[in-house]
Amino acid sequence: MSSQHTWADEVWTDPDGGTVVIHGTLPTVVFPNAMRPRGVWHGLAILDSPDVVDLWIQEEKDEAESYGVNMAHGLISGGAFAKYLEGIESLEDIQGGRFPDPEPRRLQRNAVRHEREVFFIEPLADDEDWSDYLTEQAKAVSHWRKLLGMVRSGKRWKRSVKSNLFLAQQPPKGQPNNLSSVSVLASAWWELAEWLSTPELNLRRDVRLAKRIRGALASLRERHGEDATLLVVAHMPQRPLVMEALERLPEPEEISSTVTPSGKSEEE
Repeated sequence: MSSQHTWADEVWTDPDGGTVVIHGTLPTVVFPNAMRPRGVWHGLAILDSPDVVDLWIQEEKDEAESYGVNMAHGLISGGAFAKYLEGIESLEDIQGGRFPDPEPRRLQRNAVRHEREVFFIEPLADDEDWSDYLTEQAKAVSHWRKLLGMVRSGKRWKRSVKSNLFLAQQPPKGQPNNLSSVSVLASAWWELAEWLSTPELNLRRDVRLAKRIRGALASLRERHGEDATLLVVAHMPQRPLVMEALERLPEPEEISSTVTPSGKSEEE
């Protein structure tokens, strides 16, 4: 499995044709221009449901009315994500704590502006299989052992941060060194979130997402042939899991996009 701290985009070649480029981002952090994807891509995949766009729009409205309100809400909400936000808040030379999540939102707006296809990979809640997964996940999270474990979440967080410190890699040349610290915090957040569920459910989720990613690429192949390239936006800690699920070669699942492309295919 690839490292969750690797800065370069991951590339996976589908045996049926086409390429998946997995671009890792750090939650709420604005990437420097040099770290944004610049290659050719024909479609964008967001590992969320279409509802996330409404959330982004609302967060933009909230920020316009009261800058920083979403960050403040995140800090008081508790849990691992609040610890992540607390950590990045103290780091210099980092544009963090930005809502909506800046890199996925920027790429989604770019795709819409250039009339490229956008695929929302997470199924809707009315999908029977996905609804069952969500129900089982809720049961796992609310299990008494997990609830009891949350009492000691502070110690678990510190252990996760410490273990990821040894795996951290320097950011690309010329970029803020504190990005490495952010990657450590992001990995700790992700590991605690994954711990709340079960390995079996996490794998079930990843394989379903991989099916839909392959389905999105298959859709792009109909227009762009073997050169079809799908840009997948994922949190850096999530990226190796997506790669592992794709390597299992699950059957592609048909999925529709939200935008009809015009043929333009390079990132600004």
